[in-house]
Amino acid sequence: MISQAELISDVEDPMALFEDWINAAKKTEPNDFDAMSLATATPEGFPSVRMVLLKGLGPEGFVFYTNKESRKGEQISKNPRAALCFHWKTLRRQIRIEGNLSEVGADLADQYFSTRSRESCLAAWAAAQSRPMSNRQEFENLYRENEEKFRGRAIGRPSYWSGFCLSPCMIEFWLDLPHRMHDRLCFTRDDTGWTSRRLYP
Repeated sequence: MISQAELISDVEDPMALFEDWINAAKKTEPNDFDAMSLATATPEGFPSVRMVLLKGLGPEGFVFYTNKESRKGEQISKNPRAALCFHWKTLRRQIRIEGNLSEVGADLADQYFSTRSRESCLAAWAAAQSRPMSNRQEFENLYRENEEKFRGRAIGRPSYWSGFCLSPCMIEFWLDLPHRMHDRLCFTRDDTGWTSRRLYP
């Protein structure tokens, strides 16, 4: 049978446990330890999912950045609820998160945008994310136009590009164990704080 030492540690704060797990992933994952699937949905309930990168973490929640006029941006504006999933194959661990979304402040978005490479900033200006283009050359032409526009000066953040913070109401930790005897520890939050319970795998 599985020993107690092999199970997920009993803790009171899921955010602290998340930090422990993602720091472990940073040491073991060959690429994009901070990659997470982001699931959003239309007001009618049609879901869509894609991979994004975690770019901020704090007591308030999990932060990522995107074009607000993209498909996910439009879904978020109409239905500001989402789910995240981290999966680290080398560690045999997964974390599922659900919660509400809110846009980060302009100062924080500006601060993060300024850390991106110049090329990535130009791409943000050139890409009408999720909308059709006639061909690849159209995108590359827009990139070059913006390259010329911003030549010799700083590239500011486009008004349609910002960040969102997912404030979690549920965080579930999953640990792969032999013979499908997996361990699941689920935290839910209400006005009084976090409570946890183990779930059958």
